[in-house]
Amino acid sequence: MQLEHDHSIDGIRTRLATGTRPNYLRDWVYGGIDGAITTFAIVAGVVGAGLSANVILILGLANLLADGFSMAASNYTGTKTEVDELARYREIEKRHIRHAPDGEREEIRQILQGKGLEGAALDDAVAAVTSSEETWINTMLVDEYGLSTNLRSPLKSGLATMASFILFGSIPLAPFLLGLADAFVIALTMTLIAFFLIGTIKSRWSLAQWWHSGLETLAIGLAASMLAYGVGYLVKDLVA
Repeated sequence: MQLEHDHSIDGIRTRLATGTRPNYLRDWVYGGIDGAITTFAIVAGVVGAGLSANVILILGLANLLADGFSMAASNYTGTKTEVDELARYREIEKRHIRHAPDGEREEIRQILQGKGLEGAALDDAVAAVTSSEETWINTMLVDEYGLSTNLRSPLKSGLATMASFILFGSIPLAPFLLGLADAFVIALTMTLIAFFLIGTIKSRWSLAQWWHSGLETLAIGLAASMLAYGVGYLVKDLVA
């Protein structure tokens, strides 16, 4: 049976020495799904309303830039909030260790007791953790506040979201930009394929099979597209 990691002594040492790096794949998936859905929703709604291809291009391009930037800014702000929160609690713990070391040491003791340590092993573990301020603080951040010390860069998160939004959001517009015949059918086909591919990528974060995750995302995108087309069709008389 092939496992995800090498469990030899050298393999473990190399993996732990490398450390855990932030993963920006979620930002790509987040931006890609929203970009494909919102842009194709505009395409489907305009086609459903019987408007011209020029309207599709105007609204679609506006959506790519404005909504793409908005999503990037939102993701940047949300991620930065996590970074700022971690920094705030880090400073709190640093101050507490400086002014109330005995109380902070007791917190470590009780945390480790909760993990099943006792007796001499507990005393040794407390001494080891509190011998390094960085290790001490990180332990408190994770076990007292439930925070992660491995956070993504707000700027990289925002840029990844916007790049993915524009990349996948351009797919429904491409046939209209190129002036292809049956542009809507081609856009629909290409967008559904994009939904499925995004879903297969998303499966890396779940226990679902890649095809199941792909079909799930495809179904979500298809439902949004049908809804947008239906709304456009129902209100077409209002904009005729």
